[in-house]
Amino acid sequence: MSDEKMGVIVSPEEPMLDNETYDLLEQLLIENKSLWRIHNNYKSDSAMDNETRQIWSVIEKDKQKTVKMLIEKLKARL
Repeated sequence: MSDEKMGVIVSPEEPMLDNETYDLLEQLLIENKSLWRIHNNYKSDSAMDNETRQIWSVIEKDKQKTVKMLIEKLKARL
């Protein structure tokens, strides 16, 4: 498999990711940080409000799916 197909542009001066791969990686970082905050802060902050806690749980599950999808796509590209 060529380097370009793997989402990597390789030059003697500077190896770098192509823009699409970089975007996927950047979004994975954003989603993962958000997931971490929901799991470690927001759900416990809303412990006394069951309805809000349920909302965070739904969002958490959705973010988990998004993170998994991004990881799978990046694995295929790298």
